This record gives sequence, C-alpha cells and structure tokens, in this order.
Amino acid sequence: MIAAKGYAAQTKDTQLAPWNLDRRDVGAHDVQFDITHCGVCHSDLHQIRDEWGGGIFPMVPGHEIVGRVVAVGNQVTKFKVGDLAGTGCMVDSCRVCANCQHGLEQYCTNGNTLTYNSLEQDKKTPTYGGYSNTIVVHEDFVLHIAETLDLAAAAPLLCAGITTYSPLRHWKVGKGHKLAVLGLGGLGHMGIKFGVAFGAEVTVLSTSPQKEADARKLGAHNFIVTSDPAQLESVTGYFDFILDSVSAEHDYNQYLALLKTDGVHICVGAPPTPSALLAFSLIPGRKSIAGSSIGGIAETQEMLDFCAENNIVSDIELINIEDIHPAYDRMLKGDVRYRFVIDMASL
Repeated sequence: MIAAKGYAAQTKDTQLAPWNLDRRDVGAHDVQFDITHCGVCHSDLHQIRDEWGGGIFPMVPGHEIVGRVVAVGNQVTKFKVGDLAGTGCMVDSCRVCANCQHGLEQYCTNGNTLTYNSLEQDKKTPTYGGYSNTIVVHEDFVLHIAETLDLAAAAPLLCAGITTYSPLRHWKVGKGHKLAVLGLGGLGHMGIKFGVAFGAEVTVLSTSPQKEADARKLGAHNFIVTSDPAQLESVTGYFDFILDSVSAEHDYNQYLALLKTDGVHICVGAPPTPSALLAFSLIPGRKSIAGSSIGGIAETQEMLDFCAENNIVSDIELINIEDIHPAYDRMLKGDVRYRFVIDMASL
C-alpha cells in the first residue's frame, strides 16, 4: 500500500481534519499522480454532512483533481511519468453495460465508482478523493491536462466544466440559439463561457443585480434580474434553452414560461427539496424539462482539449487546505468568484 495524507471527516457531525490513509499499490493499468490542486464543489459539503444519505466515513472529499504523474503500471499506454493528469467525479465503472459501451460511464446502469464516498467495483473498498496528496486511478479514468492551461484554474473543469459542457453539446447549443444561464456561480460561470464559445447568444438570469458586471465580463450578451417582473416579462417565450445551475429551491414553472416552442430547460443544479411542476407549464409550447449529469470519459477529454484550444479555464480563488471550512461558509453565501481551489502544497 502507498501511505498518503489528506483531510477527512470522521463522521457527518465533525469537521474536516488531517488524516492518514492508504492508497493501493500501482497495478498494471494504474496511474499514480501527486495532487497539486483540487477544486471545491458544493457537493463536497453536502457529502461530508451526509445530506444525501449513505455516507461512508471517514470521508475524504474532492473530485476536481489535477497533478503530475509519478508512477505508471507496466501495461499503461496512455500516460508516462511527468505528464499532467486529472481525475473528475468517477474512477471506474462496470465497463460492460450499454451506457459504458457507448462512452456514457456517468450513467453506468450497474453503478459507477465515484471518486469519493463510493465503493470500488469490488463493492467493498471505499474510495477517497482529492483533498489529499496523491491518488491511484486506472488509466482509463485519468485525463490528460494540457501544459498550456493554468493548472489550478483547470481543476474545476473536471466537474463544473464538464457538467455544463456536456448538456450544451448534447442539445447541440450553438450559433443561432438563445441560451439563458440561470444562476451565476461555479457552474453558471462555466455555462456562460461555453455558451459564448459555441456561438450562442447568452443571457444570464440572476436574482442579484450586482452580478451584471461580472456576467458581461465573462462574455454574457444580456442580463436579466429575475426579481424584476418587467425584466422577466421582456424575455417571455424568448429562449431556446435554459441551463439551470441553481441548487437552491426555485420555481421551475416561472422559468419554463421564458422558453420558445420546443424549448428545453436543462437542470444541472440539484435543489435539496422537491419542486411542484405544472403540466400546463409544459404542454403549451411542447416544452421539456431535462436533467444532465457530468460527461463520460471521452467527452471529458474532448472538453479539456477544447478548453486548451480556446484558453478556457475557471475563475478561481486559491486557498490553503486549513481554510476549507471558512471557504465552505463563503461558498454558501455565494461569496466566491467563482470556484475555490485548494493548493495541495499547503497540506
């Protein structure tokens, strides 16, 4: 086993603190990389608090992981020592179901293995995430990171990036489309960047008027304050797509009214409570409400390559790991532009 160190929550009622853990030895198809940076996702806080249930403790969170390869197995063909590498939300899947066979490992019907708070495919070995100094992952679930990208700012691409890239690609959002990005946070700011890069007209929908300057700086063409009835009325029936990144409770019916005929409201945020959805918000106009998770491994690599070609990274604030809980508090208040990233040299 490989001795490692990280930050773990011992129970759902305790804060993250230093913890020693073991990584498996590097197998024939494994890649070990030392972690330089790890993004901070809102789901990390949900998970260490066991707000979604089924928590496996001790828990080392983190699934926006980048670093440099320090060892490879003797049958690894995709990486060599010294390469930049990354791992996102998954470290394995069943490989045999129809979804896995079609590059949709994120929808593995037999259960993929998440990067943390999950079990390996043996269904008994817990996984530990990127709030740590090193990690061992099968080469098929390791991504190449271009040397031209700012490594710290590239880390959130492994979750916030692919979570917004994947649905925009799936629904072929691009030139001639009017895209609304609902919510300007870690996910929303990447939705703006990708929407603009794909050629869509991008409008930000936000409850916060003070975010307009940032939205336009990120490339948004328009900005609507959703608490202003007149502004909201001005875009009724206007959008082809809404990319909904909001994880707080909100009224889907209000936003479905902003879609054109055949418009699609795409949910990538996950509110903690159920929401009422009226049939007559959908039936007139043949509208749809849909959901999307992350992308598969091939699509995630495609996204990283696109980002390298177009110089797209996340807007980040770099923190030391001992400041993780103050960062969580600020994240809950929306006081981050737009993703915290841990400098793992501080571990």
